[in-house]
Amino acid sequence: MRLQEIEARLLEIRTELETRGESMTPDEVTAFETEVTALTGERAGIVAAAEQRRAMLANIAVGDTEGNVIGRMNSQGADAEADRFDTPQYQRAFMEFVCRGVPVPAEFNPTALELRADAVTTTGDAGAVIPTTIMNEILREAKTYGNIYSGVRRLNIQGGVAFPILTLMPIATWIGEKETSDRQKLQAKKSVTFNYYGLECRISQTLLVSVVTIAEFQRLFVPLAAEAMVKAMEIGIIRGSGSGQMLGILNETRIPADNKITLTPAEMASWGDWNKKVFAKMKKSYRNGAFIMAQGTFDANIHGMTDTTGQPIGRVNYGIDGGETYRFGGRRIEIVEDEIMPAYDDAAEGDTVAIFMRLNDYAVNTNMQMRVVRWYDNDNNEYVNKAILIADGKVIDPHGILLINKGK
Repeated sequence: MRLQEIEARLLEIRTELETRGESMTPDEVTAFETEVTALTGERAGIVAAAEQRRAMLANIAVGDTEGNVIGRMNSQGADAEADRFDTPQYQRAFMEFVCRGVPVPAEFNPTALELRADAVTTTGDAGAVIPTTIMNEILREAKTYGNIYSGVRRLNIQGGVAFPILTLMPIATWIGEKETSDRQKLQAKKSVTFNYYGLECRISQTLLVSVVTIAEFQRLFVPLAAEAMVKAMEIGIIRGSGSGQMLGILNETRIPADNKITLTPAEMASWGDWNKKVFAKMKKSYRNGAFIMAQGTFDANIHGMTDTTGQPIGRVNYGIDGGETYRFGGRRIEIVEDEIMPAYDDAAEGDTVAIFMRLNDYAVNTNMQMRVVRWYDNDNNEYVNKAILIADGKVIDPHGILLINKGK
């Protein structure tokens, strides 16, 4: 419960910093900084203690020569329903399957289990579902690798179903005595449908063959899978074609034409042009969004920009932990790699070099369950392990998204 309270409070602080921005006093910023330091330190301690307890339980279970499973207890003291993919026995069986090719025992065979409905996890019979504990670690690690992925809306809903986008624009009208206003109905004029697409991550056997314990396996497997998966997801969120993969923001046809802005090199360096062509386009209800751009775009074109009075517009704030926070015109900037979005100086004419949006206006839908298949690569003489995740992603609300493109 305490961990949930910490996460909730950190979210409140982040929202406060994003919404109030430059209007906060130095004392308020200092107070928040002190509180964040204390909360993150306490969170790290709680997570470390939980990991220590989990490692001890795994060691105890592995040492049980009779193969007994230590039951998990609920708040009433009764045995809770066991997750068959979250037992120490299955974790070890999964590790042996990935590292050494030992088949998963029949009682853990994914094809014989009641997997999540409509999960479409029939990719190869010689596979294994990633243990729940490791899967949770992958999802937690994903939040640290990708700022874009951690900010978008994440769903876990059935694919192939059209989800309506509600249109509700009530109007208040003046009425005279004995008059009534018209009834206004809730309408759903448009919808978004999420499909089933497979995202895979291939890991060479040579990286895992020397692993001997579950703890070592998790420390190695989780970062490799998380970094590869989130990198692919962030590319999909921005540039996905929508054919066999996510539909990225840059390929979304529902973004209004007026929201696509072109800046020449001279305009790119001018605060007046940014203010007139970009900030003036931000609708009031969408102004709490963030910019997305490459590091080179910020460093070469935004950092150090000043207004007509010499006040800085693009700036970098340095936290006590050495982290950098980028802001432009009071809005947060999320920096992405050049393979996701090119820097302005390297981009071709017409390329999108920056996006302004509320990140939760994009949604990623996933069945939250990875599985691994394994085969021998004859060309390279090594075993390859492939982690597969079923996912799709689409823009939910395109009206507040601004695309800044490079001009002549």
